[in-house]
Amino acid sequence: MDATRGPILFRCDGTPDGGWEPFYQCLSLAAAFQRRRRGTHFLSYLDPASLAIAVNRGNNDWIPANQTLGSAGDLGATIAQVRRLNAAAVILAGDGYDEDYLADLRATGTLVVVFDSTAGMRFDADVVVNPFSAPGRKAYRPGPGTQLLLGHKYALCRGVFRRQRTIRATEPVGPFRALVAMGDDDPAGEAFTRTQQLLEMGKVAKVSVACRSHHPRYADLKDLAEADDRVEVVTEAKELMTRLVRSHFALTCGDGWSGELCVVGLPQLVMSQTKRHGMNAKRMDEDGVATFLGDAADVSFEQLKEAVDLLLDDAMERKTMTRCARNQYDGRGPDRVVNGMEILLHAPARKRAAQPLPALRIAA
Repeated sequence: MDATRGPILFRCDGTPDGGWEPFYQCLSLAAAFQRRRRGTHFLSYLDPASLAIAVNRGNNDWIPANQTLGSAGDLGATIAQVRRLNAAAVILAGDGYDEDYLADLRATGTLVVVFDSTAGMRFDADVVVNPFSAPGRKAYRPGPGTQLLLGHKYALCRGVFRRQRTIRATEPVGPFRALVAMGDDDPAGEAFTRTQQLLEMGKVAKVSVACRSHHPRYADLKDLAEADDRVEVVTEAKELMTRLVRSHFALTCGDGWSGELCVVGLPQLVMSQTKRHGMNAKRMDEDGVATFLGDAADVSFEQLKEAVDLLLDDAMERKTMTRCARNQYDGRGPDRVVNGMEILLHAPARKRAAQPLPALRIAA
């Protein structure tokens, strides 16, 4: 098989300790590769194991990993799968690996792509992708020949958000509805706490909570929805589509969901839970696409209520956020990443390296 048309191997995990965000980032990118007729394989340690259904649902193959990314024995297992599949590229998403890990993986000859939003090490890889608005290029230390794909142009976006972009061209009529989307992880369970607080605000008539079924407080959210008909819990993409159109603002944490909601043009109030999400949220505030309230642990009920009242009372502010968000985020980030990888995979130098060497002739 020609290595330049080989499959793509995703090395990512989804666990309560390491978080599920890297796993869902890879799923979004895998959908773009599917449109290019590239085979996609996931070498992942998943908890709960039911997450494998999401992998197979997207026509991807799941290879169960016996250890998490960067742990003892993981490098050997990843290299073994690269050689078995004759993978054209391997995409790393998550924490735990170091510079030596990347160097050994790159020595196999495959294209090495890294998803990172911390800039905490020197990257000896072919491509480094940061789908967030921060940190910028100056914070990264790329190795020789490393390409950097950074910023909102490379924000990952699912198809459900791109399809609603045209439908939500104008703000819906009242009463005001809020969408709580605190990300794929939400370790502190802020979605439940902030939903309760939004219900105490007179200007908010309805609250939709978008979360995964493995959310740490999923059961509490379902109980709250049963006790109060103003709350609904949304876990399926088909249900989320209509809520994106009806909502007037969203409460987010500055992760990948924030960029996707910018594609739709939904005004946002952002409360971060991690440092890297905080940097992204601060940059979004500077760009005028959202209002950054600070770290979630430091935002009180009074501060949140004041921010919600100001946003709902100022129609021009909401329109400005919508316009700025839709101008910056077009939802084509995955396609741009795939295009960049395809250009590198089809480079003449890489094609020559992928060709088998001719057999040596020994004179009699």
